Amino acid sequence: MTSAMLRFPSYPIRGVCVLHQKQNCAPHFAEIEVDFEPAAEGFAFEVAQELTVEYEPAESLPRFFAAASAGIEEQLNLPEHGVVIATRVVLRRARADAFGSHELAFKVAGYLAARKALACRFPATPSSVPRDGW
Repeated sequence: MTSAMLRFPSYPIRGVCVLHQKQNCAPHFAEIEVDFEPAAEGFAFEVAQELTVEYEPAESLPRFFAAASAGIEEQLNLPEHGVVIATRVVLRRARADAFGSHELAFKVAGYLAARKALACRFPATPSSVPRDGW
């Protein structure tokens, strides 16, 4: 007898904060805060309308946000999590740095945010996850 896979998330998971920072010859810097909201099906990612990020060149930000989205979606779709993805992810806050921010840094931040949210899927009571930054 096989059990049905659980839908993720079954309740809102808000305030998932991740700081991905690596200092070496190829530095990484990305800081994001996302909310995971239950949805009818599939994966959707959006940037909150009020989001502003001080970063130049501003034209790079949509690529960074797309990379974070890709990282979240890839991590959630790994079969070992044993869940059916039905979520809308909203990017609430982001920080970028001129010397370490790039698409890979934001993709890794996305992976980490998804892992953090998945770790909260079976708490005793649904609540916001602990914040790492800000």
